[in-house]
Amino acid sequence: MTALVRDPIPLPARPGGRPPAAGAASLALRPLLDPPRRAARVIAVFPSALYLELRGGPEPRVLAVVTSDAHRLPNAVVVVATRREHPFRSVREGGDAFVGDGRIEADGLRVRVRRWWDPSPALGALAPAALAAGVSSLEDALTGAGMMGGGLAGHPDPVELAGRCAAGDLAGAVEAAERIVGLGPGLTPSGDDILCGLLVSLRLVGDAVRHGQALPLRGGGPAHPPVRSAPAAVWLADWLGAAVTADAGTRTTALAATLLHCAAAGGAGAEVAAVLRCVAGHEPPAAAVRRLLSVGHTSGTDLAHGVLAGCRAVLALTAHAPQTARRTPRVPA
Repeated sequence: MTALVRDPIPLPARPGGRPPAAGAASLALRPLLDPPRRAARVIAVFPSALYLELRGGPEPRVLAVVTSDAHRLPNAVVVVATRREHPFRSVREGGDAFVGDGRIEADGLRVRVRRWWDPSPALGALAPAALAAGVSSLEDALTGAGMMGGGLAGHPDPVELAGRCAAGDLAGAVEAAERIVGLGPGLTPSGDDILCGLLVSLRLVGDAVRHGQALPLRGGGPAHPPVRSAPAAVWLADWLGAAVTADAGTRTTALAATLLHCAAAGGAGAEVAAVLRCVAGHEPPAAAVRRLLSVGHTSGTDLAHGVLAGCRAVLALTAHAPQTARRTPRVPA
C-alpha cells in the first residue's frame, strides 16, 4: 500500500471535553468524508474495528474505523490506538453516527481525519519473466505457510472461476463469479473475499505488466471500445468487476458489497497490497503471506486464493495469446 503520510498524530485536548482522535483515512473515502456530514448507522463493533453504513448514496457506503494494529481494509480510517486500549468501548451496534466534514462521530467517539493514505499499491512496470518468477515465489510461500482450502474448500466454482479467467473466457468467469457472490457466512463471505483478491490482482498486476493485449470477442471482433487498448487482464477486471458489483448490495452484506467495489477499482487491504508487492519483486513473500493468512477466520485464506488466481490469470494471458470469449456477457446496468 502506498502511504501518503506517516501514522496520524494525536490532537491536543480541548478544555472540558474529550478530544477527537486523529485518523488516517483511505483516499477511497474522500467522497464520504469531504462533503457535509450525513447520518450513518453502526452495523458492527469489535475490539479492533467498527463499521458504519451511510444511508443512501453511491459506494463506498460502508466505512471502517480500525485500530492501528488491525487489518487495514481499503475503506478504513486508522486511529491512534491499539485494540488493548478499547477505543470503541462506548459505541453501540445499531446506534446512530455521522460522517462528513472530515469527521466521524458515533456514541461519544469522535475522529478527525488528519492524514490520507492510498489503498492502491504502486507495483511499477513488471516484465513477463519477472511476473513468472513472482507467481512461482508466491506459490512456494503459500505452500510453505500451509495454506488450506478456505471457507469454500471443495466447492467447484472458485476453481471454475480461476480457470475461466486464465483462459480469457469472460462469459464463463462472470457466470462462475455470480454464483459465489455472497456465498458463505460472516460480514465478508468467503466468495466475496475470493472475488476481492481476484479483482484487485487482475487490475493491479495486469496494469503493471503493460504487455497485455486487448481481449477480442469471438470471431475476431474488437474489444469493447473504452478498453480497446487495455491489457487483457485489466479488460477482464473491468467487465468482471462490473458484473459482480451490479447487484452486490442485494446479494451480500453491506461491508462485502463495499469491498467488492473497492477491489474492482484497484483498492487493496494492507495485507493484500504487501503480497502484490512481493509478486512484483519488491520484497520477499514469506512474511507477507503469513500476515495475509492470519486475517480473520478464513478471510485471509480466501483472499490469498483470489490473489493467486488473479496473478496466475495475468501470467497466462500475458504468456499466451488470449483465447476468445465465448460470447459477449450481459452485464446488468
